[in-house]
Formats: sequence, C-alpha cells, structure tokens
Amino acid sequence: MASNNSGDKGLRAIVIGMIVFVLAITGIFVYLDKKPAQNALTPASISKADGSGLVFNPTVKPQIDIWEDFQCPACRDFEAINNEYIKKLIADKKAKVVYHPLTFIGERSTNGFNESIVAANASACAMDQGRFLEMHEILYQNQAATENSGKWTKEFMISLGNKIGLTSMKFQNCVTEGNYALWTESISSYAAVKNVNSTPTVFVNGKELNRAGGEYSDPAKFEAALAAGVVK
Repeated sequence: MASNNSGDKGLRAIVIGMIVFVLAITGIFVYLDKKPAQNALTPASISKADGSGLVFNPTVKPQIDIWEDFQCPACRDFEAINNEYIKKLIADKKAKVVYHPLTFIGERSTNGFNESIVAANASACAMDQGRFLEMHEILYQNQAATENSGKWTKEFMISLGNKIGLTSMKFQNCVTEGNYALWTESISSYAAVKNVNSTPTVFVNGKELNRAGGEYSDPAKFEAALAAGVVK
C-alpha cells in the first residue's frame, strides 16, 4: 500500500507540474499578445520618454503635449482655431511640442487598420520627410463629414501627400505598407497611462488645459494659458 501511495503522489506531482507549465506558457502568450510590439517601426523625431510622441524642439522648455485623433471633429475645430499660434511657437523655438496621434475612432478592419490609423500612419510618414505640420493641416482640411466614411484610404493619403510636395516612393511605400501602424498602439498605451480619454487633450508642462474655462475653444484664452507657461 505504501508503494501505491508513493506512486500516486508521484503521478499527482507530475500532473500538477504539467498544469502549472501549461498555465505559465498560456500566460506568456497572453502577455505577448497584449504587449505593444517592441520591434515596431518608429517614425523619425519620436521621444520614448514622451510616449513615443512626435517631437518638435526636443531640447526646449516648457512642453506642450497635444493628443488628437485626425477623425475627431472637435480636434479639427481646435486645429482651425489654434494651429497658427502653435506653429509660431514651434518656428520661434518657444516650446517643445509633442504630437500624440490617437486612433480611438472606428473599428479595425480585417487588415488591422481603421481610418484613424491610416491617417496617423500617414502623418508619421510625413514626419520622416519633414512635412508633418503640412500633413497635419491638410488632413483636417479634408476630414470627412462623417467618421469612418471610407474616404480615408491609403490611396487618398498619398494624394494628400502629393498636394504638399510628398511625391517620393519612400513616402508612398510608408503609407501603403502601413509602416507605423504598430507605433500607433504605443501612443494609445501611453494615453491610457496618462488617463487621456478624449480628444483633443492638451497639456502644458504636465497640466491639462481647462476645457470648461474655454481654453480649448477661445483662441485668446488658449494663447493666455500657453503664454503663462511658454512665452518668456
């Protein structure tokens, strides 16, 4: 009997060990599936310290972080009101400006893309060519009347690029192949860390602008809010 008990215990230990092993392997695969790709291609001028955002004037202080989705109508309105002032801050090197293109809007298709991803990828491709700000503007100028209308295809992104002088095969291939689609996941992951759940969201030196106080919609209040931390 003692021998049989010993055998049962040994068998039980083997079974338990196999179960633990299977659970461990399953956990590893689940983790890897949910973890942002570490080897994803990344655009020029990103800052990993800033959640892999697209950075202008990386050594300048203070810092403005702009979280936006190119399909977001409120982001289009914000851009129309405040873009010229932000561009001037960039040109005059009065602030470090970090753009975080989000891809909240729209279900992903079978190829893993939605129209926000297509647009964010195209903006990053333009960043590689030194034309992000131009692409940023023309995207909002050509925003569809309704979200996920099917208007923003890769071919349409290439045509917008042509209008701002982006005619190289490098840009076209970057758009067509979706080089930076996985990079957009890193932006989304960082948004969750920063508790950004709406667009546009703007931080100046880590402090969010006052949405209720009109700092997003009133250009005078927006400039005053930025000037308090930016213009010296």
